[in-house]
Amino acid sequence: MLSFACQVLFVAAAWAASSSSAEEVSVIEFDNFGYSGTYNMVSELKNVDSDSCTCELSTTATRFSGANAPISEEVSVHFRGPLTLSKFGYYVADGDNWDRKAYYNGSSSSNVTFLTTAGKNSSCLGKALTYADSDGISKASSATLLGKDTLINSQDEYSIFSTVKCGDSGLDKDCGVYRSGIPAYHGFSGTTKMFLFEFTMPTESKVSKSEVSNYDMPAIWLLNAHIPRTSQYSTNANCSCWRSGCGEFDIFEVKNNTESTVNKLFSTIHDYQGTDDIESGIQANGYIPRDTEGTMIGGVVFDSNGKASVFVSNSTTFDSSISNSDVSGWVSKAGTAATEQLSSVSFSPASSTSSSKKGGASSHGYSIVNAVFALALWMI
Repeated sequence: MLSFACQVLFVAAAWAASSSSAEEVSVIEFDNFGYSGTYNMVSELKNVDSDSCTCELSTTATRFSGANAPISEEVSVHFRGPLTLSKFGYYVADGDNWDRKAYYNGSSSSNVTFLTTAGKNSSCLGKALTYADSDGISKASSATLLGKDTLINSQDEYSIFSTVKCGDSGLDKDCGVYRSGIPAYHGFSGTTKMFLFEFTMPTESKVSKSEVSNYDMPAIWLLNAHIPRTSQYSTNANCSCWRSGCGEFDIFEVKNNTESTVNKLFSTIHDYQGTDDIESGIQANGYIPRDTEGTMIGGVVFDSNGKASVFVSNSTTFDSSISNSDVSGWVSKAGTAATEQLSSVSFSPASSTSSSKKGGASSHGYSIVNAVFALALWMI
């Protein structure tokens, strides 16, 4: 049998080969996105502030189905540096138009709450969510607007939720079970929805490669909003619904900081539609070039037929109402597209009892496997 190190090298080589064969595009599409499946909600968080911290998943599965499921449920929006966010918009379809339901432009916002993990550390949950200060990463005592042109560095992260507060924590409550003491907010719901971003992803210049694990690997992604309200970077898979398949969609992500991939933005789905490897997920065979010198504008559109389109286009606007024809034009005229056809499946994965979680939210966090993986890529 191959040693673990050799297996990692083979996996790393395969990933590097697939990424190097990916073509440069302006649009990444997933067709037939959404399936019938289940996941397991967190039912209890125990002794979160002690070394005996543990979590339990519900034995009753939560079912989902239809176009874009499970991302059709409420999602939170996450950002990792090096990155500046100039504008953000969340839209839902209304007939022939897309209506804006959340907005941020650097000086004002509507239905937007900025959170970050600057709270108390827990042995199994990691750091708790708090309000983010104007720098995006420090703790604030109340909801605070992200400062205009705020640059966050490698590995720094913040997230956006709606301004709708959750009710009490509880398995059958509106937001399910969530960590005590956090500012708990609803995410952004809807089968047919769109997220737009105006942002920069400059080359890292503030911190060194030896200081952080996710050096020069910016990303924008969506998580099922249940995940960060319990634990995004836990040491116990039972501390969130992620591994059981509640959903993650990586919109723009640098997957590795090697010279050949550091300026390539990939899109990846992490659930069980057509794969049992949720950690790797399904990545489209194409990448959008990362502009390290200028501003990028684009986003992701989830339509009613289960097509998810990630795109960049300088024609993108953030108007309060946008016609469907304009949105279709942004995508169709953006340029070359890479399309991934997803399998039609009905699958209910078993709940996880693993003591560690290496993927999903951890695809945006540090783990020993990720560190070995990066070392293996460096050795190739």
